[in-house]
Amino acid sequence: MIVPGSSSQLLAAALAEETGRPLATPTYDRFPDGEGLAAVPDFAGDEATIVAATDADEAWVELLQLQDAVREAGAERVTTVIPYMGYARQDQSFGDGEPVSARAMARAVSTGTDRVVLVNPHEAGVADFYDVPVETVDAASALAEPLPAALDDPLFLAPDEGAVGIAETVRDAYGAGETDYFEKHRDRDTGAIEVSPSDAAVAGRDVVVVDDIVATGSTMSESVAVLNERGAARVLAACVHPMLAANAVTKLRGAGVDRIVGSDTLERGCSVVSVAPVLADALE
Repeated sequence: MIVPGSSSQLLAAALAEETGRPLATPTYDRFPDGEGLAAVPDFAGDEATIVAATDADEAWVELLQLQDAVREAGAERVTTVIPYMGYARQDQSFGDGEPVSARAMARAVSTGTDRVVLVNPHEAGVADFYDVPVETVDAASALAEPLPAALDDPLFLAPDEGAVGIAETVRDAYGAGETDYFEKHRDRDTGAIEVSPSDAAVAGRDVVVVDDIVATGSTMSESVAVLNERGAARVLAACVHPMLAANAVTKLRGAGVDRIVGSDTLERGCSVVSVAPVLADALE
């Protein structure tokens, strides 16, 4: 059965439809003392696929409970799909006495599953922290689907040179356009970061700013403002994981973003494309 975490109900339903597997209906409760309880009273079968974005501390606890619940219900094999892995940016210790949080979370999840599937983790190396087999799937190509069909001389921009690959993936799926990346320059005196496109001309062109995750939207907003100053026709934002914390959407809109496109690894208002097909392929 497909077993959804509370943050991934739409994606789990789409994956159940894509694979033809039945969809369990867990219950999510909270006790007066704040403790949570996730249960799977309608579970049937000997194989469970849990689909749970870990976008908050509570989601990690819920995931561990669901893993234990399906084992209690008789599952002999458990696959854990983490469409968005929280703490993936904490992939090393950044100071004395600090944990490698991604490793701690991965080890905890490994105790309750036979296999893990990740979607575009922010740091690819986090897959090595799990103690069970891990498959990483790339869903970036899906971001091309909801883009306007007639972008004008499109340019796909990555947040930095190391992330050009994700921009190239979206460009290739779209079938037209060029790719480039932003350069970041830090002022030694003020500490301020100046963001600018590398070399490409943007005047009169439709620009798609592509990233794996948009969290606060601050850096992307600065980038969009630069593009508009340079005369870009339209600026669109596309990301696999639309975290969009706090006032991120307002900042992006205020900077001049025409449209925000995201996938359902995190279920937001801009999650207009599903990663269910690529996950279904991984589960075959």
